[in-house]
Amino acid sequence: MASSYVIALGSNRRGRHGGPGDEIRAAAAAIGGVVAMSRLIETPPLGPAARRFVNAAALIESDEPPRDLLERLKAIEAKFGRRPGQRWRDRVIDLDIVLWSGGAWADDRLTIPHPAFRGRAFVLEPLAALVPDWRDPLTGLTIRQLAARLTRRARLA
Repeated sequence: MASSYVIALGSNRRGRHGGPGDEIRAAAAAIGGVVAMSRLIETPPLGPAARRFVNAAALIESDEPPRDLLERLKAIEAKFGRRPGQRWRDRVIDLDIVLWSGGAWADDRLTIPHPAFRGRAFVLEPLAALVPDWRDPLTGLTIRQLAARLTRRARLA
């Protein structure tokens, strides 16, 4: 039985497919099972990354359990030239499982929902356009509500 997943995609380096937007589109094709995809957005870098990022979100369907999907996403990242251990650095592709139709999941390598997604505009903006009514299984809030809270907080700061 197929599950739905929301995958966050990000890139800020050219790769063999072209610029960051091209890398995201190629990664979505490599993932397969894409039901819908958000538009691409450009965002400032976090941490020591030097270049602006292009981000998007994809709603996919897959028969894989979460851990198997994670392994496949890591293999796709490796094929695209991503090296492990380079957190917060420039990268050709970054693929993260953010949400799963099965609710929450946690083991030693994977936590769903993604632990940091609620505080990241570069994740919530594409998610709000793609799956605004999907509920965070931990807070019960919709993606639209989480995005509005983050936007409101940013305006108050």
